[in-house]
This record gives sequence, C-alpha cells and structure tokens, in this order.
Amino acid sequence: MKSDSYKKIKKPQSINFALLKHFLLLAFFLIVFVEVIFFLVVGNIIEARAKERLTHVGREVAVFVGGKNEIAISNFLRGFREEGINVYVLSGDGKVLLPVADDADEDFGREIDGIKKRLENVGFGGSVIFSDKNNLKYATEIGYNGGAFLFATYSLKIINGAKNVLLVYFVVLGVVVLLVSMLIAFGISQKLSSGVKNLSATAVRFSKGDYNVNFTNSEYQELADLSDTLNSVRDEVKKSDCFKRELLANVSHDLKTPLTMIKAYASMIREISGDNPEKRDKHLQVIIDEADRLTGLVNDVLSVSKVNSHLDELNFKVFNLTEFLYGIINKFEYLQETQGYKIMVDVGANLYTRADEEKIGQVIYNLLGNAVNYTGEDKTVYISLKSNLSGDRITLKIRDTGKGIAKNELPEIWDRYYRVNETHTRPVKGTGLGLNIVKVILKNHSFDFGAESEVGKGSTFWIDFPSVSSEIEVEQTK
Repeated sequence: MKSDSYKKIKKPQSINFALLKHFLLLAFFLIVFVEVIFFLVVGNIIEARAKERLTHVGREVAVFVGGKNEIAISNFLRGFREEGINVYVLSGDGKVLLPVADDADEDFGREIDGIKKRLENVGFGGSVIFSDKNNLKYATEIGYNGGAFLFATYSLKIINGAKNVLLVYFVVLGVVVLLVSMLIAFGISQKLSSGVKNLSATAVRFSKGDYNVNFTNSEYQELADLSDTLNSVRDEVKKSDCFKRELLANVSHDLKTPLTMIKAYASMIREISGDNPEKRDKHLQVIIDEADRLTGLVNDVLSVSKVNSHLDELNFKVFNLTEFLYGIINKFEYLQETQGYKIMVDVGANLYTRADEEKIGQVIYNLLGNAVNYTGEDKTVYISLKSNLSGDRITLKIRDTGKGIAKNELPEIWDRYYRVNETHTRPVKGTGLGLNIVKVILKNHSFDFGAESEVGKGSTFWIDFPSVSSEIEVEQTK
C-alpha cells in the first residue's frame, strides 16, 4: 500500500471551466425541473379540459334529444366526431338507439352494467366520468324513449398525442434554452475569470520583485476590493523593502565603525600601551564603549523583532513615574557634561502609573534619545510630565528644537526603518528602529500617543498614561 504522501495530487481546474460547468449544471437542472413541472401541469390541464368538454357535450345532447326526431338527433351526435367525441344513446340492455343506421350493429352490452352501477349513486339526471386504457368516458341517464342512457367517449390517444407533442416542444425548447445558457455562461465566465486572470498575472510579476505593477480595479465589487488590498500590500512591501535596504546600509555603517575601533585599540594595547597602565586602561575603555555600542545596535534589531512578533509579554505593575523618569534623564547626564546639551525638566511630584516598567523605560529612552539626536543648535530638550485637572491621566511630553518634520512625513515616522533624510548630529547612536519600538509597545499597552511638529520649530512627542494612586502599589506588595 502506498503512503498518503504518494497519493496523486488533484490538478487544479481553470476558474473559467469551473464557472462554465457549474453554470451549465444549474441551468440544466433548472430547465429540467421547470419543464417537468410545466409538462405535468399542462398535461393535467389538457385532461381536465377534455373532461369539461365531454361533460358539456353530454349535457348539450341530453337537452337536444327532447322533442327531436331520430334523424336530426343522429346527425347532431355525429357532429361531435370531428373533435374525437363519440356520443350514443343506449337502451337498458346496451343496444345503440342513436345515432341510427351506421351504428345499428354496435353493442355496449358489456358496458351497460358498469354504467348502471356507477349511476346508482348519482340518481336520475346525474352524470359520471371515468376512463379505461383507451378512452375517457361520460355517462348519464336520460328520459329518451321512456328511459335510456347517454354514453360518450373521448379517445385517450388524442390526449396522449397532445401530451407527446407538448413533450417534444418542451424538449426542443429545453435544448434551445440550454444552448443559449451555454453561450451566456461562457460569456459570463470569461468576463468573471478575466479579472481574476489579470490579478493572477499581475501577482506573479509582483512575486518576482516587480513593485511597479498595478492591480487594476474591476467592475465587480469583490475583485475591486481585492485589487485595492493587493495594491496596499504592494505599497507596504515596496516601502518595507526600501526601508530594509536603508537599514542594511545604516547597520552596516554603524557596525563597521565600532568593529574598526575595537580592532585598532586592541592592536594598540598589544603593540604600544600594554605595559602602560594608564594608556592601557584608556584604550580598554574605548573597546568597552564600542562593544556597548555594538550591543545596543544588536539589541535594537532584536527588540523590534520581538515586540512586533508579540514575543514579549507585558508585566504590569504600579510604579512612581516621576522617579522613574528622573532615573532615565540621569543616564543622559554625560551629554550635558561633555557636549553641552541641556535638558529642561518640568515634572510633577509623585505621579504613579500602571504599566510594564521595563518596556516604558525603553519607550522613554528612545524618545529622549531621538530628541537629543534631532534637537537644534541650542542643544536643548524639554521634558514635561503633568497630571490633568481630574487627576486620572498623566501626559509626558518630550520636545526638541530641531528642524521639525513635514506634515506629509509625520505619519511615517513610526514605521520600521524610517528615518528622516537629513543631516543631523547623533550623539545617541541608533538604527532608525526606535520609534517603531515605541509605537508597538504603546499600542500593546493601549496608551494614546502621538507627535506634533512644525518645520523650523522642532517636534513634540507625547504619551498619555493612566494615573493611579500610590496606595495601589502598597496593596499589591502586601
């Protein structure tokens, strides 16, 4: 026995063929269903009309025979034969009384007993209609010649013949309708599948790296929605590809410098300062700093992968946001002492929030580092942490005095690998991933955040934190 893995893979069908096949099957079953219903209905109508006509003829003859001579009655009865109705006046033993002459030898002795029995339940003047294999029959009792029976027959061959003709018409009509349906189905399937084929062909080009393709809209809403979605995917993939290229260039450049420095200072220690403790310590510190810089670059890349893949779970806790913010600001003290940067602080006292402390620290550090990188010639960064009037929200604002960001670029600054293309000093090294990390972490917290900027006047980044009481922290630690 062959394994399931060796089972023959079913060849996919053409969407054009599948649409045509299912449309024709539907049309065929609908045509058959409608024709059967119509045939049964019309066939029953034909038979009902035959019974109505036979009853009408019987009543007409029953009225006519009163006071007329035999010749006149016989001629009147023979007049119905043109439409296939044979009418007789029978005696009590089944002899034909009328019409005379040519029907004198015909005998209904076998029929008369059945007729009498059927008429017992209807009384004089009543009538019955019944049938056998060949004829539809009508019978009633009349007062002709002291008492007789009116008996009329209508051949079922005529009724069945009409049904057969009708069946032929229905079959021919069904074939014609099916052929017309085939043409319509072919046209519809071609029209429907053409849009899908165009999208498929465009998608193949897109999969091969052609980002200039355009998924054209279709007249059908579903295909139009699919085209719009694929165009959005194309734009995002194109943007991501460009950003990745820039990231590779940036990371390659940022990695090259510290690696070169580490190698150069390691060589200097081995060849020059190995026996000089002061110079050796200085050179070793450079190696340590550059190694830290490498670690930071790698951590940035890993962080954006983890937060976007939701691999990091949030660990919510209540903490003092004021003290926490000052702790991060102190890490930038070396820039104030060595490079003349100024960090202007306006922070409310003892403001508590509930969040993942480590992740929020990463957010604030990235925003503060971004402000330092892009601030203006005055090298000043403004930090504000204030509670609102109702005391239920805390707003953190970090503002720089740099060149600002154009309105058309402002929504894109949160994208991965995005970096405003301008020359700036960068005392805090990065890879262009910081703001994307900020966005993902704050979205995971469901915190409101944003950025405001005006060209030539700098940018302000803000975060809206929930404010909680410090008493909650005490209760949580019990």
